Amino acid sequence: MRLSKKSEYALRALLELTLAYGQSLVRRSDIAERQHIPLGFLESILLQLKHAGVLASRPGVDGGFRLIKKPEQISLGSIIRALDGPLAPIPCVSQTAYQTCEDCPYAQALQCPIKIPMLDVRNAIAGVLDHYTLKDFAQQMPGVSTVSKKLKKQVPVTR
Repeated sequence: MRLSKKSEYALRALLELTLAYGQSLVRRSDIAERQHIPLGFLESILLQLKHAGVLASRPGVDGGFRLIKKPEQISLGSIIRALDGPLAPIPCVSQTAYQTCEDCPYAQALQCPIKIPMLDVRNAIAGVLDHYTLKDFAQQMPGVSTVSKKLKKQVPVTR
């Protein structure tokens, strides 16, 4: 598995939103500037995350984005799946998008020599990415307290 640029940018954007969780809305232009993400690409990513039920937004001058759920309730695996699809290296070992291998001579066999190691790969990747939440991810960032102070200057959240 290779992390796409879209998922990498999403995780960087979600760091900003995690640090601002419960404090303020974050403008997409601020995320783009601080995380060095092209604004047009970021807009597409944020929209996809909104449709996936991860983000909420408010339009306008006082607008911005925020996480819908607590950072500890959102796994990195769920983010990557929402943007890039299944974590499995081949479709016949996917738990979220299983497909039979139509052209594989082992598709009807009891054991497939390819499926066994690929299932281990899928389980290892999912085990790690589903274990880490946005909260865990953000806590790995050096100087988190410094960054979160900067983010307090953002637009206050109104509910």
